Amino acid sequence: MRRIAVKGGSGSGKTTFAVELARRLGVPHVELDALHHGPNWQEASAEELRAKVEAVLDDARGWVVDGNYEGKLGTLVLDRAELVVWLDLALRVKLRRLWRRTLRRIRSREVLWNDNRENWRGAFWGAESLFAWTVRTHLGYRRRWPALLEGRNVVRLRSAAAVERFLDEAAGWR
Repeated sequence: MRRIAVKGGSGSGKTTFAVELARRLGVPHVELDALHHGPNWQEASAEELRAKVEAVLDDARGWVVDGNYEGKLGTLVLDRAELVVWLDLALRVKLRRLWRRTLRRIRSREVLWNDNRENWRGAFWGAESLFAWTVRTHLGYRRRWPALLEGRNVVRLRSAAAVERFLDEAAGWR
């Protein structure tokens, strides 16, 4: 398998997993957040995002793409993927990971995509905060994605141990 889509909610470990999977398979990693978020957190339009994603999906070496964005991309990534890996971890696990990651990023002023940085307000306050988003989308993904992924080659991983086992197996695909 050389074209893999990685899905999961915020804090599920999509990017960490996708980076490691791409490394083990020797293919490029593509993070949809990096293509979506411009300077000052400006979001790409659906047309802009689609053009950026289509360009990377044409890579003959294959790819591991992590992210969701069906609202802007529809099933573009899923339709071109040979395998979809769904990181479906418990909400408490995702929130704990998100807490640690967000605190680290804010304290260190870690530079994300296009010179963006997380901040206290965006992470913790308001209806659009990262934590509110994670809670709000957790059950929604579990309700919507089975139908979205029906008929596709899908591996649904529900624990950190299952994720590690999958990565170990995938190393032999090369």
